Amino acid sequence: MLQNKIYQNFFNEIIKTFLMILFGLSLIALTVRSVSFLDLVVENGYPIITYFKYSSLNFFGVTPKFIPLSFLISLIIFIIKHNQDGEFVILWTSGVKKIKLVNLIFSSSIVVLIFYLILSAIVAPFTLNKSRQLLTQDNFNAFLPTIRSQQFTDSFKGFTFFVSNKIGNEIQNIFLHDKGSNLQSLSSNASKTKDTTIIAEYGAVEKKNLFLFNGHIISNKSNTDNEIIKFDQLNINLENLTTNTIKQPKIQETSTLKLLNCFSSKKNDNKFCNSSFKREVITTISRRIVIPFYIPILSLICAFLLIRSESFYLNKSIIFFYSFSLLLFSELAVRYTGLNDLIMKTFIFIPILLSFILYIFLNYKFSKESKKI
Repeated sequence: MLQNKIYQNFFNEIIKTFLMILFGLSLIALTVRSVSFLDLVVENGYPIITYFKYSSLNFFGVTPKFIPLSFLISLIIFIIKHNQDGEFVILWTSGVKKIKLVNLIFSSSIVVLIFYLILSAIVAPFTLNKSRQLLTQDNFNAFLPTIRSQQFTDSFKGFTFFVSNKIGNEIQNIFLHDKGSNLQSLSSNASKTKDTTIIAEYGAVEKKNLFLFNGHIISNKSNTDNEIIKFDQLNINLENLTTNTIKQPKIQETSTLKLLNCFSSKKNDNKFCNSSFKREVITTISRRIVIPFYIPILSLICAFLLIRSESFYLNKSIIFFYSFSLLLFSELAVRYTGLNDLIMKTFIFIPILLSFILYIFLNYKFSKESKKI
């Protein structure tokens, strides 16, 4: 009964440490990535609330990447801490076999594996897809933040603009070039207008409205001379502008079920199901579903720390090197799983084979230790 209580406390300690490390690393990574997301506000004029929603949804896209490293660190901390405190020695002297502790560590890895699978295969694609839909549903709400002095800006499809100076909402020496039919209505014959250029001395911006003064509208006509219209004041509504932000879901934002359907259904409307994307689909599925099964191998490698040995190959630094090498291998190898079936099958069977071999090796080592006592 007491042993069960101790094992439960050990299990809870491993999981709590893992979750704390995972949350901390994910938060740091999201903070760094959120800086690049500021372009949504600065360059594309999205509302600040859209920026925060988009960043929050991306948290679940970042988290799965840190699960293996977080679990590795939590296991090493757990084993080294209790070894140094002498708590494990008390267990061994009271008759508890080391393989039972290995079983406990392995059980915790199975829980993390399931957690990893749920996050990578279900939660992450769903939230990333929601974040992409957010950009599709919400359009820019202000033109002013996208304007930068002395820089050509093409944040909107078919629409380029330049201002020499910007003070508050006032702008000077304005150049607008539209080849996306956003300003065709300013021409006397919109059907023949290929592109429109506007030059103005100064102007002002208010949300999605642009007020220009003292300038010219130059309409490039097909098969005719350019049309030039002079104006004292021109009011332009930019409501119909579309940002250049990618709004179609990427492969990492597509649900796992849809990607798996690429192999079960010959007729599929999913753009990732064509033959040219087959490699990327296999790689993505392997990353979401196969890599989590490398977690139990990590737990067994870390269990080497329980072996009583003076060997150089079983010291703390080398065992950490083994574990970190496994993480690097899984990240590098998964990129080649789409090349051919042999690489993919090898990548799938390695976790099963290695787990079996390592468990047998640990059991053998601990049996030899118990015979010497």
